[in-house]
Amino acid sequence: MSTPDEVLGFWLDEVGPSGWYNGSEALDAEIRDRFLGDWEALRAGGLSLWLTASRSALAYIIVADQFPRNMFRDDPRAFALDAMALSAAKVAISRRWDLRIAEPERQFFYLPLMHSENLCDQDRCVRLMSMRMPETGAENLLHARAHREVIRRFGRFPHRNAALDRPMQRAERVFLNAGGYGALLRDMKADA
Repeated sequence: MSTPDEVLGFWLDEVGPSGWYNGSEALDAEIRDRFLGDWEALRAGGLSLWLTASRSALAYIIVADQFPRNMFRDDPRAFALDAMALSAAKVAISRRWDLRIAEPERQFFYLPLMHSENLCDQDRCVRLMSMRMPETGAENLLHARAHREVIRRFGRFPHRNAALDRPMQRAERVFLNAGGYGALLRDMKADA
């Protein structure tokens, strides 16, 4: 079992901003090797003591929200703890623990909202990125707006359909065939 400091040291310092969104099989394997046991413990209801302070809550959210997206690409387990991550993030934000963490690390309190298939969560994420990430949030704000637009259009993220064994709607297939999220993001950048 890892400590919150070990999780944060790995994700924030070892992987760092340059690696957060540039996944590779090597990084995915390292996360599985080092933190799969923590993910399993969290899934079983463990690690609740991590929800008692800002830094340990951040570690909890990373284990629940970020690590599974690397450990379990194209697998339903990538999203299995989203509700737990979202709940933890909402509590931490209500306690203003997010503001105790410097940018850009603060964004990880908001990403469970961005990953939610609920439009209210998406709206809140956009507001938080706009208001609470003044120094480093421009790119994150653009991504938050793009995620929100996908939820506005479809009520869910079409790229998850295969992993979650959901039927693909015609409009979703058209969207994905036209470049999906990447194309939407490019269009939004061009319009900005």
